[in-house]
Amino acid sequence: MPLRRALLRWLDPAQRVAVLGIGSDLRGDDAAGVLVAQALQERRVGKKLEKKCKIFIGGTAPENLTGEIKKFQPTHLLILDAADVGLKKGAVHVIDPKEISGMSASTHKLPMKVFVDYLTHFTGCETLIIGIQPGSLEFNTPPSQAVKKSVQYVSDTIAKVLFKKP
Repeated sequence: MPLRRALLRWLDPAQRVAVLGIGSDLRGDDAAGVLVAQALQERRVGKKLEKKCKIFIGGTAPENLTGEIKKFQPTHLLILDAADVGLKKGAVHVIDPKEISGMSASTHKLPMKVFVDYLTHFTGCETLIIGIQPGSLEFNTPPSQAVKKSVQYVSDTIAKVLFKKP
């Protein structure tokens, strides 16, 4: 299903949307989620929101934001992250949190499943993960062109769904 259609369907009943960018800006393509969230913050300036929305930059320790996210009380949590599912570098995929395992081979300190389960328990929110397939996760390297292109596509798509035109 195309990303825009998946987001529109998933966000239809949303009242409060928390958008969380995860990843390390020091490890190449792992920065994808953070870059999307930063792009959304920049685009949000001066825009009216389709839904009440708050953007969080979680970096490599998104668990440090659980208190702020719980305080916001989102009905929907959109997580943006680099996610290796064996696709072509830069591929964008929508991940149902029920499909993620408890193991973590990423740069995150806490496994994604534990993080999502914790927030779901305390907020009752619906969660969706948008993953961008990384290529290189080498330390002190910039994101690849393929991932930069996908970051632009994902931020454009989310902005069109969440932000009203002026």
